[in-house]
Amino acid sequence: SLIQKEIADFTVQCYQNNAFRAVSKADVLGKWNVFFFYPADFTFVCPTELEDLANLYEKFRAAGCEIYAVSRDPHFAQGLASERIQKIQYPMLADPTHCLAKDFEVYIEADGLAERGSFIVNPEGKIVSYEVSAGNVGRNADELLRKVQACQFVAEGN
Repeated sequence: SLIQKEIADFTVQCYQNNAFRAVSKADVLGKWNVFFFYPADFTFVCPTELEDLANLYEKFRAAGCEIYAVSRDPHFAQGLASERIQKIQYPMLADPTHCLAKDFEVYIEADGLAERGSFIVNPEGKIVSYEVSAGNVGRNADELLRKVQACQFVAEGN
């Protein structure tokens, strides 16, 4: 199980609000985070899932949680993707070397892609909840938000 596994140090490029920047482990510590792995920007299911997350982004932010979408696509390609993806305000992390996919154990070496994995990482940088699905199974943003809130409630209750 990956529960309570501390994420490894990393630095990757990010696309957000029509700009590029680096994101590292230091940027995720001290707050709740969702790492949302998906195979690639130009697939059928991915833009739908990413748009659903975008529609709830303010609710995640209100819960003190940042969303990091992660794909193997290079950061400069992410801004070129579909109209749905161009509306996204949360950070989109580029993982062309698969360092994040390998650390979160969702890398499919034969395909050079990541499984559809959703990981909730607490402010200490530890995985407290995750779900990995087959490539053709979409995820539900409302349910992911509920899980974040449940993890926060459990953390506060301890």
